[in-house]
Amino acid sequence: MLNCAVLSEVVPEGVTVCDVGSGAGLPGIPLALVREDLKITLLEPLLRRTNFLTEVVELLGLDHVTVARGRAEEVMGTMPPVHVVTARAVAPLDRLAAWGIPLLRPYGEMLALKGDTAEEELKSASTALSKLGAVGTSILHVGEGVVDPLSTVVRVEVGESPGGVRFAAKRAKAARTSRTRRRR
Repeated sequence: MLNCAVLSEVVPEGVTVCDVGSGAGLPGIPLALVREDLKITLLEPLLRRTNFLTEVVELLGLDHVTVARGRAEEVMGTMPPVHVVTARAVAPLDRLAAWGIPLLRPYGEMLALKGDTAEEELKSASTALSKLGAVGTSILHVGEGVVDPLSTVVRVEVGESPGGVRFAAKRAKAARTSRTRRRR
């Protein structure tokens, strides 16, 4: 759990976060425990896991955490874009980016907890990341003095149009549809 909590070192203050494929709540729950300034959504497709996450959030009194059931590729456009997407043990970086980056606001970032394969995954995903609107990537090692070995985080920063042009058009259409529904 500590190797997830140290992710807090690289998450900016007071931002919105979506933990994609939250599963048992990692890294979302430990992050929420150490960073009450964040608004965190735990996104998980399986009902039994969302039931578990909801119970944990209530038991721990994490008022700044929301549990949502769904797949990242299905909720894009139905939930507000976030500043940061987090993930741990969800998928290889290229697939994770295809699901996570479209959930980001312009100039947001995806933080993926990865192990020894981080550098290799980053190299093999470079073309996909570029197509998805990534403008910068880095490998960070966090948790100095807290965890041994250090936790490895792949940071993917996006530009003005996260998810690329195709997703920008989809987001714009979803926003227009949302405004139209509110007026009725």
